[in-house]
Amino acid sequence: MSRVAVITDSNSGITQKEAEKHGIFVIPMPFYINGNLHFEDIDLTQEQFYKELENDADISTSQPAVGDILDLWNKVLEEYDQIVHIPMSSGLSGSCETAAMLAKDYEGKVFVVDNQRISITQKQSVYEAKYLADQGMDAAEIKKILLEYKMESSIYITLETLKYLKKGGRITPAAAALGTILKIKPVLQIQGEKLDAFSKVRSLKQAKTTMIEAIKRDCETRFDAPEDLSNMVLMMAYTGEREEIELFRKEVNELYPEHKMMVDPLSLSVSCHIGPGAIAIACTKKLPMIDYSKLI
Repeated sequence: MSRVAVITDSNSGITQKEAEKHGIFVIPMPFYINGNLHFEDIDLTQEQFYKELENDADISTSQPAVGDILDLWNKVLEEYDQIVHIPMSSGLSGSCETAAMLAKDYEGKVFVVDNQRISITQKQSVYEAKYLADQGMDAAEIKKILLEYKMESSIYITLETLKYLKKGGRITPAAAALGTILKIKPVLQIQGEKLDAFSKVRSLKQAKTTMIEAIKRDCETRFDAPEDLSNMVLMMAYTGEREEIELFRKEVNELYPEHKMMVDPLSLSVSCHIGPGAIAIACTKKLPMIDYSKLI
């Protein structure tokens, strides 16, 4: 039986401490802040990142260096026979394409999975891959399963401010100004390929209702879920402070009390485009071959 390692990047939200605990390997994503290079969860904490963001620092994302990826692969392959590498969605970063290109020189050893996930849904895929590896599946089998279910997820996000969408050029200054005056709260969605507009509302309460209804509709129509969503995993995420997401979690728990929802900070690659104060809800379809009571 092949020994299969699971590697991801910090866009998954998996910290270095969590990775070490669960036997997973995480490549830290690089960020340039005012021209200085930093690495997520290495020399850049969530708190430091938001402090810089709120101080209007010049922040840009970057791909992991090729040398860093190859060094990790080579080190891991000294102990393992194969690698399942799960980067963030190719629709949101070029790092997946880079990894796939590099893997051609590791045929039969490194399997790059572009299953269109990021943040909490990507984290879920990593934990599922680890479970399957621990059950004795080889890397090719794991990749096949993850790709089969790659579009079986949704994320909906509402923002506190339009400032960072404007700063990143995703909306015009005029649209941002008008939205601020009218107190518009956008609801965005991630369904695989990219971050898209979904709806516009006037209050946080309306945004929460819109996101819950969107998730429920997706589960029922796209994922063929029963009323209690028992074949789905529900999860939540936030940027900045945790208080508002905990209130949102209580609301959702009242609707679906059997779901123990994972709540994590959104990955910094998403956060730098949407700013602090955002909250998100997501779902993924359960894989039929996994006992979720035993998942990490």
